[in-house]
Amino acid sequence: MTKKNLLNSLLLASFIFVLQSFYPQKKNKTDFSESVKIILRAVGNQLLLIQGDSTSLILPVKEIKEGKYEVSFQKELTFEPHELVKIVKLNFEKSSLSNNYRVEVIQCTDDEVAYSYEINADEEKTIIPCSGRKLPKNCYLIQVHFLEEVKSNDLTLYYIFIPLILGFFYREFILNKKKGNSTSNHKVNEQVLGSFFFYPDQNKLVKKAVEINLSKKECELLAIFIANKNKVVKREEITKKVWEDNGVFVGRSLDTYISKLRKKLQEDKNIKLTNIHGVGYKLEVK
Repeated sequence: MTKKNLLNSLLLASFIFVLQSFYPQKKNKTDFSESVKIILRAVGNQLLLIQGDSTSLILPVKEIKEGKYEVSFQKELTFEPHELVKIVKLNFEKSSLSNNYRVEVIQCTDDEVAYSYEINADEEKTIIPCSGRKLPKNCYLIQVHFLEEVKSNDLTLYYIFIPLILGFFYREFILNKKKGNSTSNHKVNEQVLGSFFFYPDQNKLVKKAVEINLSKKECELLAIFIANKNKVVKREEITKKVWEDNGVFVGRSLDTYISKLRKKLQEDKNIKLTNIHGVGYKLEVK
């Protein structure tokens, strides 16, 4: 089979998958909605049991708009937010529901948000505010908003197949034409840090041919420290550059990423990432 015939066959198969996807997708969205309602009733029941209430009712779970559900209760209740986070997480994981969602606890009297948090498959985007303070006894609504579109299981092959076609097309008709030219014209952004080589464009450190992958935040932090080698960088400057355009910043986040960077740099004794108490951090390179 020639390359042209192979590509035509792949495109035809993909078109068939698309045509077959619409009705099953609609059906599976209905199944998903019903499953969510059952699971959220279980969440509500466990919240009531924690405070010793085994008799009051959990009112019908509503889908207030696509992908957003609401649980309400017959009586007022009180609970610690970390209990809600734990119960929702366990039930969602047990039922293989989405791990991209936002939970809001709404006060019935004024529709104000008493507590909220967001779970994301990308841990860097997960936001769980301080959850140690117990919510006062009140009438609450619990709303769960799924942050990604519900996907049909019948589309699994389709979503696998399309990237394969695009990859084949790119390799055979585009990449091969550029092979050799791009390598000679591309200049790698490489920075030397002690015995390490830092590649900010590729989010990695290399030491003696061993690659050390960096998260996006770790890469941004290391780039700041290298640009200010042997100088103190204030915490405020770091958080502004790395977190300013990325929503809510939790104070512990910076310390967590600094700790991760220290572990990845610890093999070189000539490099030290020092905490300057009350000011910021300093990358010391001998």
